[in-house]
Amino acid sequence: MFQATTTRYTPASPKPFAWSYSKLKNFEACPKRHYHVDVAKDVREEESEQLKYGNTIHKILDQFIRSGTPLPPVHEPTLAPWVDRVFTFKGVDVRRHGALVAAEQQLAITKDFGPCEWFGREAWYRAKVDVMWRLGPVAGIVDWKTGKVVEDSVQLMLAAATAFAHYPELQVIRSTFAWLAEDATTDADIRRDELPTLWSSLWDRIELLRHAHEHVSYPPTPNRLCRKWCPVKQCPHNGEAHG
Repeated sequence: MFQATTTRYTPASPKPFAWSYSKLKNFEACPKRHYHVDVAKDVREEESEQLKYGNTIHKILDQFIRSGTPLPPVHEPTLAPWVDRVFTFKGVDVRRHGALVAAEQQLAITKDFGPCEWFGREAWYRAKVDVMWRLGPVAGIVDWKTGKVVEDSVQLMLAAATAFAHYPELQVIRSTFAWLAEDATTDADIRRDELPTLWSSLWDRIELLRHAHEHVSYPPTPNRLCRKWCPVKQCPHNGEAHG
């Protein structure tokens, strides 16, 4: 059978440094786990039932907002009020005032904080936005959450930062975690002029991740996940593999 063969005469160029907030969090929990799961991708995590449920809810809400697909009867009583809630800003339903609404946006920025294509080689940071509305200089970003409440101002800020880069008319963004199971929201109103301070507060963490990427240095960090929850069986700290 015919088979094509590729021969490289010089080493392939290394992939440029790019990150997301989930990769940063994974790196800080354990660099070795981050390497195998996010970088080398030679270890695949099993999808938990909780994650499967969250993906299902995200898909339902995406289809409803994007194309008006009816909510399933079993979910309609709980999800419909949430849709109205996240489109309300200071007591006003922004949809009635002509707000532009989008679902499941993929936003990327360059290392100079400019907008770029999601799959572009110059992409430095990537963020997915579940829902976004824009009305003049104001916008709202929503991240659907199906787990327990965990406040994280950095993730809220990063979502807003990518949106500011893509939409220069925006001056204020309300970034929101919508905790569907907890009937709660976590909100942060972020102004464009706050971005330098917000980036500065995060820079040391980003630099550690970049240094690891450039030096391919990902040592293991033993933690509470090692015993039962880590998929990296080749790690000497893995409890399931090594007892």
